[in-house]
Amino acid sequence: MSDMDDFNKGVIAEFRANGGRVGGPFEGAPLLLLTSIGAKSGAARTTPLMYLPDGERIVIFASKAGAPTNPAWYHNLLANPSATVEVGGDIFDVDVSVATGEERERLFNQQSELRPQFADYAQKTTRQIPVVVLERAADE
Repeated sequence: MSDMDDFNKGVIAEFRANGGRVGGPFEGAPLLLLTSIGAKSGAARTTPLMYLPDGERIVIFASKAGAPTNPAWYHNLLANPSATVEVGGDIFDVDVSVATGEERERLFNQQSELRPQFADYAQKTTRQIPVVVLERAADE
């Protein structure tokens, strides 16, 4: 198990114990828990992520802190484009899509203005950071 796995487990436990509020690097940031299905394993994987509200939608960013590769959760969502989200005490299923073109630029720029580290992440990598839109599933 990696240090990142241990860190994420701690954040997940704190999130669930405190109705979605956590301290440390995420203090004051809009944070959600994304549970996706592993593309290869088929196992449920939960990841804490900062998000951007966009009307009724929730937007997440596959930044991986500017690493050269996309995060595993992004590959999982491409393989299985539905997931479960926890925001505060609310848990619901979402349908997943990837923003493109002008919409992607608008959402990424908005996030970069609110959270400048996302602009730094974009500078660190040659890949375009995917912008993922989560919409509450119709059957919720």
